[in-house]
Amino acid sequence: MTGVILDGTLMVLLIAAIAYGVKLERKLKALREGQLAFAGAVKELNNAAGRAEQALATLRASGAETDLLHDRILKARQVKQELEALIIRAPKVEAQKAAAAAVARPAAEEEPLELVSTMALINDENERARRMAGLMQRIETASAAVPPPAPKAAAPKESGLTGMLQALAANQAAQQSLNLARRSLDEDLFAV
Repeated sequence: MTGVILDGTLMVLLIAAIAYGVKLERKLKALREGQLAFAGAVKELNNAAGRAEQALATLRASGAETDLLHDRILKARQVKQELEALIIRAPKVEAQKAAAAAVARPAAEEEPLELVSTMALINDENERARRMAGLMQRIETASAAVPPPAPKAAAPKESGLTGMLQALAANQAAQQSLNLARRSLDEDLFAV
């Protein structure tokens, strides 16, 4: 009888060991699946870190472009001030030329000085309006078809209308490049 009790106890223990082994197998299987999921998460994190590095490099490049754009804006403002000074000075020069021409005329042909200066001012205003309209047309034409500027070596300083147009064109190209970089950065950041 003791043998039967020992055999029965042994069978119960074996059944318990098998049940525990099945339960342990399920836990090990869940652990392996968790390990695979963790490895996938690590890969995704690595990819996200790579995209973040690229976004940071793009941001740094945008910062450099912003500095370049700031320099171009300052140069454009300086050229604009020079152009405004020339425009303001032009009527005075024309009036002086008209006055000198009036003085140089013989006395018989001489018109009253007031009439000469009034006509010179009217002509100056018309000329100024015509120049401003031409300038606006050139600026619009230049800004419509401006390729991105190639980096240049130190160029000699230009003044006048040509310098202003080049500065405005460079400003437009830099702004387009900056907007493109911002869109790319936004896309990268939303992807992360």
